[in-house]
Amino acid sequence: MNQTQSSSKFEEIFELGKLYFDRTDFAAAEPKLKAAFQGFLEERNYEKYLKAMNLLLRSYAEREMNDEIAALKDQLQDLVLREGFELNSKTYYTFSVCEALKGNAQSALEYVQKALAIALATDNKEDISYAINGLAVCYRMQKKYNEALREIYNLRVFFEVMDFPEVRMSSQILNARILIDLGRCEEAIELLWQTYDSLKVLKTMAMQIHLLSHLGYAYRKLGDNEMARLYTGLALKGCDPVNMKRIYRSLTEEMEKLGGDVKTSYDLVFDLENHLVQEKKLGKVDFKNQFILLDLLRLFCQNQGQVYSKEYLVENIWKQSYDPSVHDNKIYVTIKRLRKLIEPEFEKPKYIFRAKNGYFMNKSAKVLLENNRGGLQ
Repeated sequence: MNQTQSSSKFEEIFELGKLYFDRTDFAAAEPKLKAAFQGFLEERNYEKYLKAMNLLLRSYAEREMNDEIAALKDQLQDLVLREGFELNSKTYYTFSVCEALKGNAQSALEYVQKALAIALATDNKEDISYAINGLAVCYRMQKKYNEALREIYNLRVFFEVMDFPEVRMSSQILNARILIDLGRCEEAIELLWQTYDSLKVLKTMAMQIHLLSHLGYAYRKLGDNEMARLYTGLALKGCDPVNMKRIYRSLTEEMEKLGGDVKTSYDLVFDLENHLVQEKKLGKVDFKNQFILLDLLRLFCQNQGQVYSKEYLVENIWKQSYDPSVHDNKIYVTIKRLRKLIEPEFEKPKYIFRAKNGYFMNKSAKVLLENNRGGLQ
């Protein structure tokens, strides 16, 4: 395969990864982005390598995978020292976002200042807009509201000449958050609804969730808990707990403050203390003291996405030594019985899936485990 064909292949993989990323399906995007940036690295195509790496870093940040972020940054630093190329503005901006999501305002500010300097030097208008918005985020984190609002004003002027819709809407939501911080909640709500009109065109799920969550927060600060529960609940319903771990945790905490029933947002709730299972459509599931089924379900729920071999299930659930002639059919029948209990549509399972070497719980299912104190496990 020549370099042109190879590059085309890696670009296709990258575009597929970016498509998953844009849909906030970060788990599906990860292997594609990894394959793409490794391919670009082999070709020494550092510009495209950085594009793929930046998306991968953002996907790690949303899932709070800080060890993976640190490892990827170390890899990049080694590469820069070895190959001698320079990082671009968008990469420093991505570093800033990762630090901001961890709450490290000063470190985030230092990175975004580098991003802005490079963007200005190269006269890259899109990178300039992202960096200015990043500055406003950092200033807001430091409670430097005047400085943050000044940068947002600069962006507003900037967008009169050249518009980047995603940055514009992000800055409007940030502006609303600052207004909430300043106690100007009614102004914030008005601004958020104006932003919602623009969002109808862009149709970005992640942005919609952020907007709804800010509406809920604004109404709570205004004292209208009913409206706050409505919009926070809508945001929570659209939020994937696997791919948007950070915002999902934040929304869950917000709903708890509002006294809402967080359980209603889950597909499956397992009360470990009382051995009770509640399925969203089926309601309470009666296991009739079928403890093998309960133990099996608990195992799958505690480690969503992990494939358990037949050998492991026999040794850890039945406490027996695995014998294919004895246990293969027993496992099949038991999984079938479990599915009949918890699956709303037996022919279209959404929870228990079969893999080549065993079975696993669908990691996209929203599952809540309650421990003995009624909290999350």
